[in-house]
Amino acid sequence: MGKFYGYLLGEEWLFQRGIELGYPRPTTPNDVMQIFALASRDVRTETGVYTYTKLRRVKTLQGKRYWCIAFAATDPWERLPTTPPPEEKYIALKEALKKDGPPRWFRGT
Repeated sequence: MGKFYGYLLGEEWLFQRGIELGYPRPTTPNDVMQIFALASRDVRTETGVYTYTKLRRVKTLQGKRYWCIAFAATDPWERLPTTPPPEEKYIALKEALKKDGPPRWFRGT
């Protein structure tokens, strides 16, 4: 598995975002995944990055697993650029997620 360049999202943040958007509380694991996908799509659309990002599962060097809004990937099969984007491509998402710095590289799971 390759690496992804993006911002991390915790499951709790995605779940809370979905609930705030009015999605019903999940009752099955499939419902949970759907809320994560819809919450991610919403923030990506709202910040204008939807068309050139993907939601991917990654893990940190410490082994913790997160979701990642990815702008780039080392694997060309991911159909993402292989190099990080310029700042103007991610600034709106950075502000919406209240992140301090630029995106980072994370190992895919």
